[in-house]
Amino acid sequence: MRAPEAPQGHLPLDTILVGDCIDHMNSLPAGSVDLIFADPPYNLQLEEGLTRPDQSRVDAVDDEWDKFESFAHYDAFTRAWLAAAQRVLKPDGAIWVIGSYHNIFRVGASLQDLGFWMLNDIVWRKSNPMPNFRGTRFTNAHETLIWASKNRKSRPTFNYEALKLANEDTQMRSDWLFPICTGNERLKDANDEKVHPTQKPEALLHRIFLATTKPGDVVLDPFFGTGTTGAVAKKLGRHFIGIERENAYIAAALKRIAAIKPHESAVIETILAKRAAPRVAFGSLVEQGLVRPGMKLFDAKRRYQAKVRIDGSLICDTHQGSIHKVGALVQGFDACNGWTFWHYEQDGALRPIDELREHVRETLLKLSA
Repeated sequence: MRAPEAPQGHLPLDTILVGDCIDHMNSLPAGSVDLIFADPPYNLQLEEGLTRPDQSRVDAVDDEWDKFESFAHYDAFTRAWLAAAQRVLKPDGAIWVIGSYHNIFRVGASLQDLGFWMLNDIVWRKSNPMPNFRGTRFTNAHETLIWASKNRKSRPTFNYEALKLANEDTQMRSDWLFPICTGNERLKDANDEKVHPTQKPEALLHRIFLATTKPGDVVLDPFFGTGTTGAVAKKLGRHFIGIERENAYIAAALKRIAAIKPHESAVIETILAKRAAPRVAFGSLVEQGLVRPGMKLFDAKRRYQAKVRIDGSLICDTHQGSIHKVGALVQGFDACNGWTFWHYEQDGALRPIDELREHVRETLLKLSA
């Protein structure tokens, strides 16, 4: 069960490292990990057991690993593991941290103090939250995730088009609705008790990896627990490195991950982000004969008409310049996306010139494959 230590220059991919997360992260090569998902102790500060109205006991988080002497002790621990995490991230790497109102604000402050750059906070709305049995507070129906890059200059992966496609062609919002981990997904021990009190649903990690990783990326989880990060990473063709010190969790994670069959390579690819696609200039469409000199271009409502010149520039009345510049000038705007503004006529119908660009991109991708 014990995994070998990671020598410098080598990554223990798809392995669970046993022991302290700070020590193990400090032993890994600097700048070697694409993404970190962290589900640290919440420091719930429970002083007594929770009971339901019928006096039955609530299976709450009362494990020793969630107990800290003070806020100062918790803050020191948070800064230490975050500093180790920042060191191991690649220059364009990013981190996700999940927490509740007990700890997420303290974690957020430490992230900013260390120079991480905040990208988003995500609200995970639980469709089936545990009720507030005492009736003294609002039902705690959400947890907060912070997505931050290694620093302000980082350019982390964000698969915008894939998320939009998965969300019925609508931008993905920062409030996500998922149920808590229940049913067959919830790992149980021989006594039918939860193996881990805060096991996260795989659907949550699936969206995170879809959004912010690429196939083959390395995802580190310093609080691996029962291995949700590893399970989803294996399914989606990502590598994982887990760190965990509780033997019961490690045993459950190893068994869980071993039973998973990865998706085939063709399935794990996501739609190519437009900004990552090969760059195609409008002039190259003219050079390749897809757009002819003298060809007329129109806006979608035929309010404006421009003519293509041999160098790929447009002329419309007194305006001349690139497809973007002329599109902006005729509308009186400061900027315009000429690829979507200008259309060409085919069989009496108008079609955006962006379709011609996509044709060239597909050809380039096939040639480079």
